[in-house]
Amino acid sequence: MSTEAQNSGGPRLRRTLTLGDLILYGVIVIQPVAPMSVFGVLSERGRGHVVTALLIAMVAMLFTGISYGRMARAYPSAGSAFTYVAQEIHPGAGYVTGWSMVMDYMLNPLICTIWCAQQAHQFAPGVPVFAWKIFFAAAFTLLNIRGVKTSARLNAGMAAGMGAVIAVIFVAAARYLFSHPHSDPAFFTRPFYDPQTFSYGGLFGCTSIAVLTYIGFDGISTLSEEAENPRRNILLATVLTCVVIGLLSAVEVYAAQLVWPAAQPFPDVDTAYVHVAGRMWAPLFGVVGFTLLLANFGSGMGAQLGAARLLYGMGRSNALPKSFFGAVDAKHRVPRNNVFFIGAIVLLGSFVLSYGLGAEMLNFGALIAFMGVNAAAFLRYYVREPEKKLTHLLPPVLGFLICLALWVNLSRPAMIAGSVWMGLGIAFGIWKTRGFRNPLSFEIPEE
Repeated sequence: MSTEAQNSGGPRLRRTLTLGDLILYGVIVIQPVAPMSVFGVLSERGRGHVVTALLIAMVAMLFTGISYGRMARAYPSAGSAFTYVAQEIHPGAGYVTGWSMVMDYMLNPLICTIWCAQQAHQFAPGVPVFAWKIFFAAAFTLLNIRGVKTSARLNAGMAAGMGAVIAVIFVAAARYLFSHPHSDPAFFTRPFYDPQTFSYGGLFGCTSIAVLTYIGFDGISTLSEEAENPRRNILLATVLTCVVIGLLSAVEVYAAQLVWPAAQPFPDVDTAYVHVAGRMWAPLFGVVGFTLLLANFGSGMGAQLGAARLLYGMGRSNALPKSFFGAVDAKHRVPRNNVFFIGAIVLLGSFVLSYGLGAEMLNFGALIAFMGVNAAAFLRYYVREPEKKLTHLLPPVLGFLICLALWVNLSRPAMIAGSVWMGLGIAFGIWKTRGFRNPLSFEIPEE
């Protein structure tokens, strides 16, 4: 199909996602059970102050979320951060930001495939891990090929299932606490502040990890071309998703810290919340394990959806080969080539990459993108606006500084692997655009 045909009469993404769909997508990608997987690590690092750390992290991520929402008002494009930075700063900076997001979005379904395969192997040990990796990589790809509304309906179902399990956890926790009464009022405030174990170093160290719990909310902005009234709904969905996840996560870990006080060591730090759930009510030990499997399935599928839209935005703008990455399937109105491309990388990468390194590399790419979006929002809404408003200055500046502080503290292997990825991508971008001298086209579709 020619470029002219694509720009004028070719198939396009369809605007079908409501505000509720966007919030559900964001919640599923981040996971409504997000703090459960890292609860033990957070508790050890913060010496029990997990609730406080999560709430501080929520406020910190809201700054970046506001910047994403504001930029989506100006550029309701599937290219997301790539488009924002390229338009407001420089096409070369936009390409670097987009390439870092590609790493982030590709690694999310990849590590989810690894985690799901390992957990499923525990449930069905007769099926080898490699077979489960093939199954989950194929499932993510085929479900996303069906179209964005199919994914939205599946998101709603998974959110309902995880919400039911969380509700059971809350009931079980209340039942346990009523059967083990405490007369000391300070018992109920120690998860927020315990003077015997509190230290600012421990709290901020815990917060630096807790912030990463929220990574994934930016995926909402990649659905700008499929959202109803994107200039309003993307900002609302981004901010509301951070608030919903933050408050829900705080309640989840508050209940866990009451049932299993920080002074008591965990049998296994990595699966601490599963042991806490088992103490609440024995059957929850297996139920929570299955729920986390479901959560990682939803997160991986949603991240692959966002990655395909990001590649579509970069392909349509000529940053990547347009004939392949900028094409939309006429039947399902999805960038089918990109979905298959991501699926192939996820499958191959799941056999060569470890879960731990993949997770840290994901943070490497995500934080670069967050810094780029904050910088773009600062330039557009504060530097270039004749009226200087404090509300346009503080969120992007604080968001940028927080993300920078987190990025420089990543592990050395993650920094090396991430730098190699970025170097390869930048070299390709320089070749593709002749040193970024070839203009990139930024088509902002009608609403």
